[in-house]
Amino acid sequence: MASTDTSYELDGSVALVTGANRGLGRHLALALARAGAVVAAHHRGGGQDITDAITAAGGQARAFAAELTDPEARRGLACAVVDAFSRLDVVVANAATQPMSPLTEVTDEEVDTVLATNLAAPLALTRDAAAVLAPGGAIVHVASIEAWHPLPAHTHYAASKAGLVTLVRAAAHELGPAVRVNGVAPGLVAREGLEADWPEGVARFTAASALDRLVDPDEVADVVRFLAGPASRGITGVTIPVDGGVTSGAGW
Repeated sequence: MASTDTSYELDGSVALVTGANRGLGRHLALALARAGAVVAAHHRGGGQDITDAITAAGGQARAFAAELTDPEARRGLACAVVDAFSRLDVVVANAATQPMSPLTEVTDEEVDTVLATNLAAPLALTRDAAAVLAPGGAIVHVASIEAWHPLPAHTHYAASKAGLVTLVRAAAHELGPAVRVNGVAPGLVAREGLEADWPEGVARFTAASALDRLVDPDEVADVVRFLAGPASRGITGVTIPVDGGVTSGAGW
């Protein structure tokens, strides 16, 4: 399902998207570009592909490489975007990792990696971006419905996403009114090969969905675009589930 966006509500804005070169991040970057934003596409490798896709569609983008678990590397990311474009208006913290391990078997290394990638890096990026964001800027964190409804073997992942939801609430009050901070919490997002990789997960989410299907990545991207733009100017400190109604019913 393609995005229905045809407006340019972010025209003239510069938007940084972390983890923009693949998966959901790619859809987020493309959605912001369609809305008129110049996209600073963060990646750990292979960032040229998403910038090529954006420019081929008539947008503007530049790739920025950084290892977000490295404090020195991530500290300079927001400033590097400002140096390149003379402004920064939107930050979408999307980069994450999701290993699966039963709690009794999870290693210290896995815990450290998940918390560093999914919580410490977005928190630090929020701090750093707040110092350089243009007035009226917006930060959007990509959380997960597992922040409220964790699945087995996802304890460390779910805990990191629950931390993001609290980060959104706390940062909104510390940074407002100059900066709005919100989040989006996807359910299971459709992708090619997902049913073959995790058939039981697809079946569970589909059965629990009020829409009788998984959510499409462009549906998540449209909500992120909304939270990044002026139409959501009265909204801050909230995390919006985009899960097709999965967590609203008893079936979950």
